[in-house]
Amino acid sequence: MSADLNGSRALVTGAGHGIGRAVAVALAEAGADVAVHYHSSADEAAHTVSAIEALGRRAKAFQADVTVTAEVDRMVEEAAGFLGGLDVLVCNAGHLIARTTIAEMSDEHFGRVVDTNLTSTFRTVRAALPHLEESAAGRVVTMSSLAAHNGGGPGSVAYAAAKAGVRGFTKGLAKELGGTGITVNTVAPGFIKGTAFHDTFTAPEAQLAMEAGIPVGRAGTPEDVASAVVHLASPASGFLTGITLDIDGGVWPR
Repeated sequence: MSADLNGSRALVTGAGHGIGRAVAVALAEAGADVAVHYHSSADEAAHTVSAIEALGRRAKAFQADVTVTAEVDRMVEEAAGFLGGLDVLVCNAGHLIARTTIAEMSDEHFGRVVDTNLTSTFRTVRAALPHLEESAAGRVVTMSSLAAHNGGGPGSVAYAAAKAGVRGFTKGLAKELGGTGITVNTVAPGFIKGTAFHDTFTAPEAQLAMEAGIPVGRAGTPEDVASAVVHLASPASGFLTGITLDIDGGVWPR
């Protein structure tokens, strides 16, 4: 069975750049129409929309702060209205915010990281569920991280905890929705080079060291993650639910 998504309707959060953009474009390449969510990167989201439209698929950008319930609810309703329903939800929005040790970490910082990565996933899924339940083959793909397995790099305890929470949320939701036909899976990227995440938070020498330790001999790309997401969103993944798919080049074999 192929990863043919012709006619599918997808919403990707955090799709203005990086992994989110690659996922949105890859879904369109597989045949889906795509709602492109962004928070503050309006120009980048417009570029994603243009790339999808160039493939002959429908696309539109929708703004929302995923830490605000009312904005998430509005954005999902607008996206589903544009698409005429919803078959695929990819919860990609997230952020490290800043690197800080526990000794120096404020309650506000810890809460903000968890809200941005974990609680935002909950909000988005909850808003999308009524639409996904009307789909013949609903798919939810969440975004965890290698940090959920190994604790992450220096100063990323809150981020690692939030991404581990995404894994647990995904497993629980997969069980809860098992009888509805909706599958729920997560991907856990390792070192994905050329993204704003690592360009902002990881020094060049640290990036070189990370790349040198990857068994397959190279860093990952946003397209590596996108390929996995497309598979999990496709009819070919109908018997996969509750799994974590590691996209790390063999760094953390389990």
